[in-house]
Amino acid sequence: VTATDADEGVNGHMKYSFKKITEKASQIFQLNHETGAITLIRNLDFEDSSSYELEIQVRDGGDLSDIANVA
Repeated sequence: VTATDADEGVNGHMKYSFKKITEKASQIFQLNHETGAITLIRNLDFEDSSSYELEIQVRDGGDLSDIANVA
C-alpha cells in the first residue's frame, strides 16, 4: 500500500496500520508500519479461505488519515 503527502518534515511522515483485520488474517498477513508493504507470515491455504479483506489506515505526522481496502 502506498500513500503520499505533500507536507515536509514530521507532518509528511506516513505510518501504516491495520484498521480492520480478522483474527485469521492477522495470523497470515504482516504490515510494515513504515513502508506499507504487506507480506505473508505463512503460506496461503485456499482450502481454508479463498479470499481475505484487509482495511489499511495511513496516518501522517499532522494526524490526518485515510483508509484503503485491500482484497
